[in-house]
Amino acid sequence: MAGKVLVTGGSGYIAGFLIRQLIDEGWTVNTTVRSLKREAEVRGWLGVDNAKLHFFAADLENDAGWAEAMAGCSHVAHVASPFPAGAPKNDDELVIPAREGVLRALRFAKDAGVERFVLTSSVAAIAYGHPEQRAYTEADWTDVNAPKIGAYIKSKTIAERTGRDWMAEHGAGMEFCSVNPSAVLGPLLSDDFSTSILFVQRLMDGSVPGCPRIGFAVVDVRDLADLHVKALETPGLDGERFIAAGKFLWMREVADILRNALGPQAKKVPTRNIPDFVVRIIALFDGSIRQVTGELGRRRDVDASHALERLGWKTRDEAESIVDTARSLIERGIVKL
Repeated sequence: MAGKVLVTGGSGYIAGFLIRQLIDEGWTVNTTVRSLKREAEVRGWLGVDNAKLHFFAADLENDAGWAEAMAGCSHVAHVASPFPAGAPKNDDELVIPAREGVLRALRFAKDAGVERFVLTSSVAAIAYGHPEQRAYTEADWTDVNAPKIGAYIKSKTIAERTGRDWMAEHGAGMEFCSVNPSAVLGPLLSDDFSTSILFVQRLMDGSVPGCPRIGFAVVDVRDLADLHVKALETPGLDGERFIAAGKFLWMREVADILRNALGPQAKKVPTRNIPDFVVRIIALFDGSIRQVTGELGRRRDVDASHALERLGWKTRDEAESIVDTARSLIERGIVKL
């Protein structure tokens, strides 16, 4: 299958790999950026057939540009959503643009006659606010009213729920499904990368003195792009959710992988653990750490077997993704040796 597809958030980490794969497979891609001043830069690091890629200025909180971006598209991958490194002062700084962006994209997609709409959600909409620790599946939903649920987690959960509610009421004739990734790692296309990569960067550059008791399930950005393509192209997926994740790894395990694979290049990677109380003190001065203090000692396994069984998808070995991330950070000079 190939046609014309809109990928929102074209300057983002996930969208970049998705755009590349779609064009490689024969699709024509429209993409949105907040300002067309970035078009030349993004084209430069994507390195694709420029005749197959068209840019439109559109913002999650404004109608301008969306009709033009959707025109002629049979499919949409709505990837754009705010994901800052630090905690916002108010949850609505993330919740409102995420929620309104989904609604706006859905409305304009329906008006344009789009056949399939794929939402990039997150395991943040699945695995939080539960009293028990177990392997979570697509049947689970995060409880946004539970204690210590951060703004980003709320934004992804509310945005996906809102999108599904809108589809139930207004979406007849348009198919909808979501892809729910965990922490996204892998090589970089530019210096504009996912917030998930910060924890590898900080291990590599020595900016954290040790490994806190924090962990994540990991997915490779290249495999995540492939799952989006499968979700766009495979018939009969209306209403589906697909967890995109590999194994859960503690920060200490990530550090061990880096040291074992990179040797002297990983000389700044910490070898000791950080007690929880020290992490909480650091969080008083570092917003990115403050966002994850609620995760101390908490294991969140997610089960991606549905994507394997339904679409034949799986992610590559986590160590490969982690090492490729680190090597890319070194090659781009983001991590200085």
